[in-house]
This record gives sequence, structure tokens and C-alpha cells, in this order.
Amino acid sequence: MRKLLFFAILNILANQNFAATKKLPEVVEISYQTVVNGKVRNDGSKNWLLCSEVASKSWTENDSKKLLPTIAKETSYIDFGTKNTFQLAVFPDGKTINTPLAFSEYPALTETNETAVILGYNCKHLKTSLRSNSIDIWYTTELGVKGTPAMAYGIPDGLVLKIVRNGNYEIVATEVKPLKRKDPKPIIPAEMGESLELPLYKHRITENLITTVNVFTYEQISFGNEIVNPSDNNSEKTFKYSSGTVILKKVKLPVVPDDTQLFVELYQHSNGDAYDRTGSVFLIPEDQEQSFLDGLRNGIAGLPVFQTKNGKSYQGVIATDRFSPLVEIMRFFTSFGIGQFNDKVTVYGQQWEDSTLFKQDVSELLPMLQGERWIGVFIGNYDKGGHRVSLKLKYYPGSMEISDKPNKKYWTLPLFNTLNVMEMSGQEYGTMFENDSLKVGFDVPEGVKNVRMRYITTGHGGWGAGDEFNQKMNTVLLDGNILFQYTPWRSDCATFRKYNPASGNFWNGVTSSDYSRSGWCPGTATNPVFYPVSNLQPGKHQIKVAIPLGKNEGGSFSSWNVSGVLIGEYE
Repeated sequence: MRKLLFFAILNILANQNFAATKKLPEVVEISYQTVVNGKVRNDGSKNWLLCSEVASKSWTENDSKKLLPTIAKETSYIDFGTKNTFQLAVFPDGKTINTPLAFSEYPALTETNETAVILGYNCKHLKTSLRSNSIDIWYTTELGVKGTPAMAYGIPDGLVLKIVRNGNYEIVATEVKPLKRKDPKPIIPAEMGESLELPLYKHRITENLITTVNVFTYEQISFGNEIVNPSDNNSEKTFKYSSGTVILKKVKLPVVPDDTQLFVELYQHSNGDAYDRTGSVFLIPEDQEQSFLDGLRNGIAGLPVFQTKNGKSYQGVIATDRFSPLVEIMRFFTSFGIGQFNDKVTVYGQQWEDSTLFKQDVSELLPMLQGERWIGVFIGNYDKGGHRVSLKLKYYPGSMEISDKPNKKYWTLPLFNTLNVMEMSGQEYGTMFENDSLKVGFDVPEGVKNVRMRYITTGHGGWGAGDEFNQKMNTVLLDGNILFQYTPWRSDCATFRKYNPASGNFWNGVTSSDYSRSGWCPGTATNPVFYPVSNLQPGKHQIKVAIPLGKNEGGSFSSWNVSGVLIGEYE
């Protein structure tokens, strides 16, 4: 028995001596693959990790040679000596930025009793969570090096060979390769460029991907100020029309792939006007003999007229064989006096915002918003101070790779727009629904498919019986048959109280901006609605819009701002 115990002790001492003298690799390179729902993701990208006892470097390689030229190449570094990480980005122009972060800022890791063998190495198990995601990490200490391919999930004290997120997304090592380097360079570079805080670092990278067109910057829209009304097509110059309530500019927009996402972004605040006003961001089509430019430059008499049974003439509201109406990019409504009246009105427990931001996805209009285009903004008001606005169009790439596919050929047809952007020049309000309907004829060419209507509608008439405060069904008919029916209504207007300092307060504690309205609230944008126009055959057709318009009361009247455009593609 004593002899067996003696040999056992000798064996343990021999193993300990072997482990002590075994030479571990100084640097190890590991490749990883991504597995989603049990299937290897073959998207051409691969994760790599280079690590030593004191530092690591991780990056992603993409096999594609068609990456967008605006993409920054990112690399992650971990310094185990100082317990800091560095995310580094190199832009195509060579500019480099980084963001440092201490280990203590990462998720805390909890070790369990579970173990696993991965690629022949004994691994320990850690658990953590990140933004409600469950994270499992397996790491080994047998190689004497440290690192992880995804440091956002936490920094273990070893080499990570497998990460599982929510049980179905895995980053798994496929090969561990010790490297022999005669003259090894430090894994962490001495020069890493400008150091930024994480939010700004991320912003710089994404902003480099986005194509931003600054259409207007802090422009005034007001009544009675100086009018800039030239007849030339001078690009990048802001023109002002209709007593200063319309601003217009000819801008050069990028030509982009079909999968691009397009957002319109408008900042607005009061520069004197205390009321909620109708606003519109619009495009002027120039595909016909006449355009809305003729009305802006020469007066509403230069626009084609739509006449109805009530005897009124409505200028520039429907398509004809010689004219295309305005295409409404976004309809918005200013709030009650935001900015200008913030320090003039105090409400207990309420802190006012300094401006409103309207941001809307308008990707469906992408075929119309490329190349040289006239873009305008209208805010109806009779105030000399009016409003200040800044407008941007932002084009977000839909893929990291340059597409070699030709864009589809689209068919677009602006049908109607009753929003009277030349209100201050006498353009008639949308009251044609009184004893009639809005009618417009149009032609569909051969080969058009997948047609849908983009429809925006809001009711107006600001007293108790007015259509602003009453639900009214919109009926749209195609060739005499009902295409769709829709009742616009917003009941969440009280949500936006902090944007409406000058809103009137009533005896019962409700404020004017709280009231539900016909498809809009003060300080919000109105969402378009979309309806498929199935089996639209080539040839002539007619669209009708019917709305039960409220009756006049004294000097008050109701009106409806409706705009519609057909969007399709060719076979």
C-alpha cells in the first residue's frame, strides 16, 4: 500500500514538472464561424482573433471585393495589463479614430460548473446578459493566451472559443493556430488616431455611410418679408414665394440603388408665430409642359383649374395631360409656439422642448428623389416672424456591397394634391367635397405592375363642428368602384404637450393641443397610407375622392388636404 502511494506521488510530481516546463505558444491565431439556428452563415465574412498572454486583436474579413467605399475598417484591441479595450476604425481616406473603454464597463461574468471540450481544449462556462439577451461564453486557459472575438459580451480571463446568444446565435472557433514569429510586433499599435467617446465614435462611422443632402438650413418661413422670386434655375439658392410662406430650392440628389432607405428630416421652431399650422415638404415634378413653378413664379392664374358644382375654381390640384401636381414628401403640423414662447408660458411640472423634429421614412418616393429636383417647404401663417426650419434628405445604404444589378424601372404618377401651398397668394382651400367629389383622369401605359397608391389626408375646420375635430370617412373610387375607405384620426395628441407651450388651457385642465384630430396633432407628422391598386389594366382610368364635408358656420368652414400618387414598376 505504501509503495503504491509512493509511486502515485512521484507521478503527480512528474506531471507538475512537465506542465511547468511545457512551452506554450506566444501568439495564437483563431478563426471563427457564425451559426444561426444551427446553420452556418455563409455571407462571405469571417471573424479572426490574434492573441497573446497580455493582448488581443479581433477583426472581421469580408471576401467581397465590392464593399462600399465609405465603409470604415474596424478592429478591436484588448490590453489585459491595463484592463482596457480599444475599438479602432480606419476610414478609406486613411483617417483613424478609436474609442477606449475599461473592463469595468463591460457586462459582469458569472462562472458556472459546466465545462466543455472545444477543438480539443477544456473550456469553462460563463453566463451574462446584455440588453435582455442571454449570453453563454466558453473559454480555455490551456493555451496561456487571452482574447475574445466579441468583447461587447464581456472580457473573460482566457481564450474564448464559443459564444452563444439567446441559444440560437453562435460564434464558434473553427481553428486554433499557434504562430511562430521571428520578430513579433506588439499586437496593440502605438498610434490609434483621434480618441473619442463611444457615442461619437459610432456616429462618425455611420454618418460616413449616409449620404446627407442639406436642403435648407435655419431658413425663415414667414408672412410679409422680402421675397426672392427669380425666374432662373440657379441651383443651391433658396427662393421665397407666396408672401414668404414657401421656400424652394433646386438640389442635386444622389442616384442610388433600389435597396436604399430614404428619410426626410425637418427641424422646426417658432420664430414668432404662436399657432399650430399646416406644413408640407414637397417636390415639384417637371415631367409635363406645365409645372407648379409656373404658379409660384407668375401667380395662381398660371395653374390649371379644377371646377366643381359649388362654383369654385381650384388651382393646380389635379393631374392633367399637361400638368403634374405637387408630390407631397411629408405633411407636418407645427406646434403651438415651440421655442419662441418657451420662456413666456409656465405650466407646473412641464418642461418645454426647444424644437420639433419630424423624421419620416419616404423610401417609396426614392425613384422620384434622385437627380436634380425642386424641393420646397410650406408653412401657412400670417406672422412676420413665422417659423425657422432646417431640412435634410438622408440616403441610407441597404447593403454593405456595391450592387451590380441594374435598378428597376419605376412608374410614378402624381394624381392630386389639394393642400394649398399658395394659400397666401389666394390658392383655394380644399372645399371641393361640399357637393361634389375630387375627380382626376389618368392613363396607364403597357407593362406596369405592382401599383399602389400613397395617400395622405387630414381634415381641417377649427371649431367644434369643424372637420378638424370630427371623424369623416374618406372614400376613394377607381372607375366607379370603391378602391378603399379610410377614416383618419389621431387620439394621442396629448402625448405631445411638451411641444406646445402656447397652447390654450381650458377650465377643466385639458389644453387645445390635447384634442383628438382628423389625422394630425400639433407637433407631429401625418403618416401616409398605402393601398394596392390590383389588376390595373393599360388605358384610361378615373380616380374619385369623396368626403362628407362639414357645413359652414358663420365665417368658419371645413376643408380637406388630400394628396395621392401612384407608384408602380415596369415588367
